[in-house]
Amino acid sequence: MRHLLFFDSMLTPKIITLVYWLCLLAAVFSGLFSMFGGWGGFTFGKFLTGLVVIAGGAIAARIWCEILIVLFKIHENLRVLAERRE
Repeated sequence: MRHLLFFDSMLTPKIITLVYWLCLLAAVFSGLFSMFGGWGGFTFGKFLTGLVVIAGGAIAARIWCEILIVLFKIHENLRVLAERRE
């Protein structure tokens, strides 16, 4: 508990996986709504738009979460290097 209260260990990297899955679900639901929801009925253009939203959202969520993970890995490696110098 002391590590969390004094910021010796990071809590956020453990949460990033959950955030990724929530973003992925949001991309899928947004794409499905874009395909089948709204006014105008079903059209091929809406279907393609929904597929683009699903694929683009999944890729964007993955890239965003990977960038966050990389930042925290850099922090961990810098901390290890600093501890070695002491």
